[in-house]
Amino acid sequence: MKNKFIIWFIRIFWLLVIGPVIAISLGVWFASSGWFGELPSFEELENPQQNLATEIYASDGVLLGKFFYENRSPVTYKDLSSHLVNALIATEDERFMDHSGIDIKSLARAVLGAITGRNSGGGSTITQQLSKMLFTDVSSNILHRVMQKFKEWVISVRLERNFTKNEILTMYLNKFDFLYLAVGVKSAAKIYFNTSPKHLTIDQSAILVGMAKNPSLFNPKRFPKNALRRRNIVLGQMYRNGILLESELDSIKSLPISLKFKQTNHNDGLATYFREYLRKYMKQWLKENKKPDNSPYNLYSDGLKIFTTIDSRMQTYAEESVAAYMPILQEQFYQHWDGYGDEEEDLINAPFDKELRPGQVDTIMINAMKRSERYRKLRNRSLSLQQVKKIFDTPTFMNVFTWDGEVDTLLSPRDSILHYKYLLQTGMMSMDPQTGFIKAWVGGINHHYFKYDHVKEAKRQVGSTFKPFVYATAIDQHNYSPCMKVPNVQVVFEKETWGLEEDWIPRNSGEKYGGEINLKDALANSVNTVTAYLMKQVGPRSVRKIARAMGLNGRIPPVPSICLGTPDVSVYEMVGAYGTFANKGVYTSPIFLNRIEDKNGVILDEFSPITTEVLSEEKSYVMLNLLQGVTTKGSGRRLGWKYGLKNQIAGKTGTTQNQSDGWFIGVVPNLVTGVWTGAEDRAVHFRSITLGQGANMALPIWGEYMTRVYKNTDLGISKADFDLPSHLEITLDCEGFEKENIDFDEEVEEF
Repeated sequence: MKNKFIIWFIRIFWLLVIGPVIAISLGVWFASSGWFGELPSFEELENPQQNLATEIYASDGVLLGKFFYENRSPVTYKDLSSHLVNALIATEDERFMDHSGIDIKSLARAVLGAITGRNSGGGSTITQQLSKMLFTDVSSNILHRVMQKFKEWVISVRLERNFTKNEILTMYLNKFDFLYLAVGVKSAAKIYFNTSPKHLTIDQSAILVGMAKNPSLFNPKRFPKNALRRRNIVLGQMYRNGILLESELDSIKSLPISLKFKQTNHNDGLATYFREYLRKYMKQWLKENKKPDNSPYNLYSDGLKIFTTIDSRMQTYAEESVAAYMPILQEQFYQHWDGYGDEEEDLINAPFDKELRPGQVDTIMINAMKRSERYRKLRNRSLSLQQVKKIFDTPTFMNVFTWDGEVDTLLSPRDSILHYKYLLQTGMMSMDPQTGFIKAWVGGINHHYFKYDHVKEAKRQVGSTFKPFVYATAIDQHNYSPCMKVPNVQVVFEKETWGLEEDWIPRNSGEKYGGEINLKDALANSVNTVTAYLMKQVGPRSVRKIARAMGLNGRIPPVPSICLGTPDVSVYEMVGAYGTFANKGVYTSPIFLNRIEDKNGVILDEFSPITTEVLSEEKSYVMLNLLQGVTTKGSGRRLGWKYGLKNQIAGKTGTTQNQSDGWFIGVVPNLVTGVWTGAEDRAVHFRSITLGQGANMALPIWGEYMTRVYKNTDLGISKADFDLPSHLEITLDCEGFEKENIDFDEEVEEF
């Protein structure tokens, strides 16, 4: 009987103790020998593959956004809250600082629990969890999971040999997926609590660590009760390990879960239009720049750092200014159309030009329909155009953008298109004229609904904002003084002389002629006859040449009509061009990047503007003097009486034919800002110049913006006078001038 007991005991001992030890030893040997699959090399351990987001930084250090597959941005150990580290160790691996990757005591407890059927806790260390995240795939069956476990042990030991404990903790927190595109603790802290890992509180740390057990089940956004229960367990572990006092434990456990949740979205945050343009720009940059081994960089996973010239404060002010004025302008537009015409026929095409035929309106609407995602999906179902049009005429529930917020409504897709046709858009850019650094970029009213960028991509007729190029050419060639008087009479461009199909005779707004007017007053009141006179003196080719030198690279035909602003030009180009006047005659190309670094901080590329001397310092100052007339006694003088801007401001409003486009470009010594406003379709516009001119459509956004900018003295935006050249021969003192026989309308200009 005794012998049988001994034999039984030996068998049990081999089964429960020696057998598992041998099995584990063999498993580890097989895994380390590569029998269960290839193990990572030393180089791979040193540089584990991670999808690291590319980060976009403003010039003042603010994170503007990211490009990513996984929203992961690494942090270092010093960037971690001590509460977070303590909570993680106390909950997931109490003996983390003492073991070498495998905790034998925890492993034995886990094995015993598996044999007895009693769950007494897991055996995986933080290092093992990290190795699983870094180097092993999801197991497909029990056998695969067993082999995977042995590999994790081997990798864990190697990780412990090659990294410090602090580095392993940091790698773990950088790698863990907290859901909602929050991969890594930096993203999680921002998305869940709008903070940084360094500033996580005990409560917040416990919530995030609690998710490590099961991020879906203990997610505080979706399952707050589960998350609260799990948080308190983590707090209990911290108390048990002597990290928290009992009073601290009780106090924190009584707190509800408090989130500041905001999921990362490419349509959210600052400078959304700029970031989208940057993404397109980087595609080309990536083609031209390779890694040292000649392999391509990946914008979404290589953890690049892009340092831009955008100032987050000025960008905020620009977006606030658009949001402040555009709803007012939009309401003016609605009321204008509601109050227009007594006859039904007056509104039949609303908001399109009354002169359009119904067939032309239908064409516009059909083209808009064909550009929609809904149309594409329907056509992919092999539906005919007539079937698609019927669906577009059928009301359905949808979300639409309004300035009062997103609205859930029952609307036909066709009516939703018409709703969006009513909406006015805008483009705005601000630049330092000396450096070329772009400080703010607003490409539209809402990037979620309207993707098209009205700063760089859109080109619209510039109207009277083109006139300064004509004046600059004339002053450069003939040394004209702003005080020089020109007869206010219509100028004829003969078809034979100028290669036109017929004679062209520009007219003034209101058909007011007679007497003489000096150049400063003429530009201030946007007198077309004077601009035409100057064009006749210098010729369109000379004007085009100087416009080209100032950065206008689009189509500018050498015809007289360009003097009144027929060319299509982007806000980006116009702001750069006007910067020439502020930069003493030197054109500085706009730039939006300072440098690009790799994930290790190695500089991959640095950027500097292109400069071209276009005008002398004297003549650029004369142009500034001329342009100041616009803001002191011309179409831009509301900057003074409405916005209280009394410092020297050079600027020009612009209005195109039928009031389709409104412009204002304003210049102070170290900042140039341009604003365009109009509808996507040029056939949609105000029907009166009173509301449709640049002074009403665009200038108020500039006024709102500069008011905000000047309040922040840290920005250093100058209120000083423009620098007076040391040598100035052209006469600027026109105080004795009296306008003769002419009376111009207040703040009115016309294409």
